[in-house]
Formats: sequence, C-alpha cells, structure tokens
Amino acid sequence: MKFNREEWAKTIGILGAAALIGGYWRYTVQGEMLLLSKIFIIGGAVLLLAGMVLGIGGIIRFFSRRSSQLGTNTLILTAAVVAILGVLNYLGDQHHKRFDLTSEKLYTLSDQTKKIVGGLKQDLDVVEFSKEADPRLRDTMAEYRNLNAHFHFRTVDPQEKPEVAREYGAQHMGDVIMSYGSRKQPVESTGGGEVSEQDITSAILKLTTEKTKTVCFVTGHGEKSIADSQSTGYSRADQGLKNEQYKTESINLVSSNGDVPPECDVLVIAGPTQAYFPQEVDGISKYLAGNGKALIEVDPLVDSKQVDPNLDSIFKAWNINVGSNVVVDASGMGRLIGAGPAIPLVIDYGDSPITKSLVRTMTFFPLARTVSIADKSKSDPEAVELLKTSARSFTKAKLEHEVAYDPKTDTMGPLSLGVAANRVNGATNARLVVIGDSDFASNGAIGEVSNGDLFYNAIDWLAQDEQLLSIRPKSTASRNVTLTEAQWAILKWVNVIFLPGIVILAGIIIWWKRR
Repeated sequence: MKFNREEWAKTIGILGAAALIGGYWRYTVQGEMLLLSKIFIIGGAVLLLAGMVLGIGGIIRFFSRRSSQLGTNTLILTAAVVAILGVLNYLGDQHHKRFDLTSEKLYTLSDQTKKIVGGLKQDLDVVEFSKEADPRLRDTMAEYRNLNAHFHFRTVDPQEKPEVAREYGAQHMGDVIMSYGSRKQPVESTGGGEVSEQDITSAILKLTTEKTKTVCFVTGHGEKSIADSQSTGYSRADQGLKNEQYKTESINLVSSNGDVPPECDVLVIAGPTQAYFPQEVDGISKYLAGNGKALIEVDPLVDSKQVDPNLDSIFKAWNINVGSNVVVDASGMGRLIGAGPAIPLVIDYGDSPITKSLVRTMTFFPLARTVSIADKSKSDPEAVELLKTSARSFTKAKLEHEVAYDPKTDTMGPLSLGVAANRVNGATNARLVVIGDSDFASNGAIGEVSNGDLFYNAIDWLAQDEQLLSIRPKSTASRNVTLTEAQWAILKWVNVIFLPGIVILAGIIIWWKRR
C-alpha cells in the first residue's frame, strides 16, 4: 500500500481537532480541569500540530488558489470582527457602566444606602440559601459590594452545606440572612415579594445600630396620629421611622404632668388644632432647655375648629417667628404636581445637613404658614431658614376665593417655611426644627417628590444620626392612564377603522396606478 502523506495528515488533524473539542467540552461540563481533560486537550493539540506539519505541502497549494485566497480573506475578516467584539465584551465586563433610565432611579442605589454601606468598618456577610442565586438579588448585591470591600455576598445550597444553614439559622429555601460580627439578621420583604433595596438597607441598619432611639409623637390636642392610616394620618411616617430603626411612641403630656418622658430622644408635635395647657408648654420648654430635640409642625389657622397651639413662648425663646398667615404661590410651579396656588412648592433650600441632600429636588406644603428667624443679628441659637418659596409667592392673612397680592397687607416672597436651630451649652446640645405645615408628611404626601426625605432628615438631624441624612430608596410611580368613554371611543375608531383604512386606501391607489 502506497503511503499517502496528505491523507494521513488530514486524518491526524481531524483526530486532533476532535480531541481538543472533546477535552474542552468535558472541562466546561465538569467545571474543573481534571486529568482526562488535560490528556485530551494536550494530545489533541499535538495531533493537530503534527497533521499541519505532515500536510504542509497541501496547505500551501490550497492557499495558492484564487478561490482559497478569497475565502481566506473572508475568514480573516470574520475572525477580526469576532476578535474585536470579544475585546469589546471583555473591556465591558472589566469596566462596566450601568445606566438607569427610570425617572425615579429605581435601579440606582440611594444616597442613604451609599452612606450606610460605605461606613462599614468590619466584614458584613450576606448569605442567600438557595440551590442557585436569584439573578436580580445577585446584581443588587454586586452594586452593594462595589460600595465597600467589607460587604460580601454568596449563595449556599442548604442541602449541600447544612452546617452553614444551622450557623445562620436558615429555616426555608430562599432565606437571605446577614451576619455582622456575632449578630445575625434575616432580610425580610416588607412588600410581600422580592426583597428591595430598602429591605436590605434596613436589615443592615438593624445589625449595625448599637442603640435604638425613641421618637415620641405628642397626642391630645388634635395632632396627626401615627396610628391613623387615612390620607391625613402619619402611619406611613411611623413605618418609615421604624425602617430606619427608630422606636416610636404616642405620648400625652397631661398624663405626665406636662413633663416630656426621659425615654424620648426626639419629640414630634405634628399639627395641633387645640391649645396646649401652660404646664405642657413649660414641660416642653424645660425639655428643650436641657438636651432636648423637637420637631414642631404648625399649620395655618384656616379652619374655624383650629385654635392657636399657644407655643409662642417656645418660639420666642428660640428666636423663631411663626406668622399668622397663609402662603400663596402664584409662580405656577405647583402645576408640575397638579397643585394650586395654596400649595407652595419649594426648590430653594438653606445650608443645613437636613436639606443638603435635597438640592435639585422639590418639596410641597399643602396650606403652609411662614416660619422664619425673628432676629437675624442674634447668634444664639444657631439657626438656618430651611425652606424658601419662589419670588412670586406672598402671604395672605386668610385664604379667600379670590387671591390677589395686596402690598399694604401682604409680604412678597421668597418666604421661609421652616427653621432649624441648635443651642450648645456645655455638654448639652438642644435642637429644634419648626415647619409651617404638617400635611407635607401625611400619608397622602410623604411619598411624593422629596417630602419624605425632608421629614426623615429632620428626625435624623434631631436624633444626631447624621449618617442617615440622605435621599432614600424610591418606589415605582403609578403610570396608569385613565380614559373617559369618549376618549376610549376615539381611540378605538382611530386604531380599528382610521389607520387600517389609510393602509388599504394606499394599497388600492398604488394598484390602480400600476394597473
């Protein structure tokens, strides 16, 4: 039998290529380079190289043909395109950049999360107990991990590693549990579905917060109630504070002889409609004269049932002037959120930690009164006007059907709607925030624009929890479109008759011209 060198070269080359492909396939399936895979890959490479050496003459003749040269050029061009795409994908993987195009920035970690995670001083481990990682949770954890090298995430199959499940206290498949030092904390979904950024950050706060502070809401004078889930209530504010690891309580100062209970780290007076008794005012004044912190929200007196809360002595002691007026905003900015002139919109903020993160955002205040610094020449206490309305806003003594600026009785804007003041005296640091509206933090408004951030930032500043002062995670905005019957009929007529009719008519005209 005559030895055909080129046939042998072809056979050896095919065997080598098959061995290479088989070895690589075996490696990808098993996930690790075992001995047999190495033998296949190395042996295949040797055989393929030997085949090319033995058949070098045939290879040269093949590529000398014109058709082969054209095919080679096409092959090289294809390989170059594939190589360029591969390099671009590699660079994209190594230096990835995500763009969040949602209006609420739902897929961008909030400033609050960045502050809290960025401040971790020791390792925080997050373990998802599942057979395989949830892709959405894995991507979210990658964003958290980029904030701090102390943040770690892994997925553990509790059936393969039951000892890890016992260590973390995992009870069900899909549990997500955090570990920080010797402390463990499960991540629970407050929305009943997948865990959100707010759920994760709240769990981190639970782990890292050393002392739980108490926010006390005063009751007994028509104030907003944290137990009220109606649109005018404060139940959402209550839940938001709990998410930030505050404890909340409702207190009645009459039952404590006017004194503020010692466990209250922050006192909140939200929209009283009745006057406080003298002993209650004295108790609040005494609380603020020490190391007390309070947020007082006073609404304008537009309802016949409302009575001045009788807190002027406190405001005077803190160099704060609360106006007997209603603020009207004639700038038209309120139309952005469907509000009228009686709901001033604020985009101008004072230089305070409370409002520092609110730059380029807006807040609105349904029925507000002015709150300003009484004497700006005084340095005690240190005070900042937090919220400034537009230049086209003005005050009215009372709200009327026809609202017009009267230079004789009204004051033109910009107007201040809130003041933050602090008074340091030795080891004590008393703080007071006064805002001329309580409805901005009610259930119906706290989730809109940056109203919630303003309220929570005020509490954080008063509680001296500066690490929490920030913009918080956003929720999805409603995008429902409501149509009247007439609009729905027009829409059906356009989609079912008009547009198809145009297409059919155009077809008939084209057919007629070409006939």
